[in-house]
Amino acid sequence: MFLIYVLLAIPFRSYSQPLLIMMVIPFGAVGAMMGHLMLGYGLSMMSIMGIVALAGVVVNDSLILITYANQRRREFNRTAVEAAVDAGVRRFRPILLTTLTTFGGLSPMVFETSRQAQFITPMAVSLGFGILFTTFVCLLVLPALYVLLDRIQLALPARHTDPAY
Repeated sequence: MFLIYVLLAIPFRSYSQPLLIMMVIPFGAVGAMMGHLMLGYGLSMMSIMGIVALAGVVVNDSLILITYANQRRREFNRTAVEAAVDAGVRRFRPILLTTLTTFGGLSPMVFETSRQAQFITPMAVSLGFGILFTTFVCLLVLPALYVLLDRIQLALPARHTDPAY
């Protein structure tokens, strides 16, 4: 998790936006657990591996949304609310397509009943149902958190931008 944070903090040049992106990861674990409950699977080591893989996909979806919102703010001098709404509208299709293609590709493994598949099915359940749940969180909750972060930063005392300060 720390490595993901560092890798995100460098290009964003921010300490707070990588945290914002990573806030969606726990929701993926919740979605994975709900999928296990719905299908009657217990959590296993393969389930945990699926949740780890899910973290990468979730970070990618969040990254797409936040990067686009930042770009809109920078290029068109938009407010955080305008940028978040615009990012949600413009990035809806790529995020939804990522979700549907990932779940569609995993669904044969999720619903496979053979003995050979029993070992890998919990990983597919974690990844598939986790991404289904997290997509809605990413599209609904993440823009709200983006605006909230902006409001918190506006309320804080002004930071000096002089590198010598």
